Amino acid sequence: MTDRNNATAIGIYGSAGRMGRAITDAIAIEGALLAGGVDAGDDPAPLARAADVVVDFSVPSALAAHLTAARDAGTPIVVGTTGLNAQAQALIDAAAADVAVLQTGNTSLGVTLLGILVREAAARLGADWDIEIAEMHHRHKVDAPSGTAILLGEAAAAGRGTTLGEVRVDSRAGLIGARSEGTIGFASLRGGSVIGDHQVVFAGDGERIELVHRGDDRSIFAKGAVRAALWLVGRPAGRYRMGDVLGL
Repeated sequence: MTDRNNATAIGIYGSAGRMGRAITDAIAIEGALLAGGVDAGDDPAPLARAADVVVDFSVPSALAAHLTAARDAGTPIVVGTTGLNAQAQALIDAAAADVAVLQTGNTSLGVTLLGILVREAAARLGADWDIEIAEMHHRHKVDAPSGTAILLGEAAAAGRGTTLGEVRVDSRAGLIGARSEGTIGFASLRGGSVIGDHQVVFAGDGERIELVHRGDDRSIFAKGAVRAALWLVGRPAGRYRMGDVLGL
């Protein structure tokens, strides 16, 4: 659905949440159209049919219904919901056979570039450089590590030619022994109103490299989500990432 000016109509799954409200504002700033919003208990199908593209910032339990609605309507979908497990990723893969799907743990353009830098650093530094990822978010965040931290961990693992599942260490407590070479560790902090801070540390003998991104305003994620949605319209069926939006 488009208006006389051919503005793109964007629908929001999870419109009443913090990100949903921020995306609503970003749509207006961008000059696109708001096709509507869907929240818990609403039927997602009418919105998928009415919109040119939908963005999902709801909860993992609603993802299956939202993907089905998008597939049935032939509408591309940006999935920014975090805390997704392997089953959810398989559902996204299946949906991508029929429609364009962009899934990411973070829609910030700055974080997207950070992921590229992390991958490049991991590829060029030896296995004797330890990799640790620390993240902090507001007290209301329900998943840990954050989707962004996992995204960065996946980038580091890819740079080393492995998968995050093979090298991931989520927490350390007690007498756990020395750090295992090649692992990627995660630390999660929660408190206050922190939007999102992420730090990737490459620690070698006698030196460290620290790559950091700090999100001071939720609008950075909303702007990135709208940019991704606009980019996704008209793309062939398949699975895309934020790096594609930047041509990386």
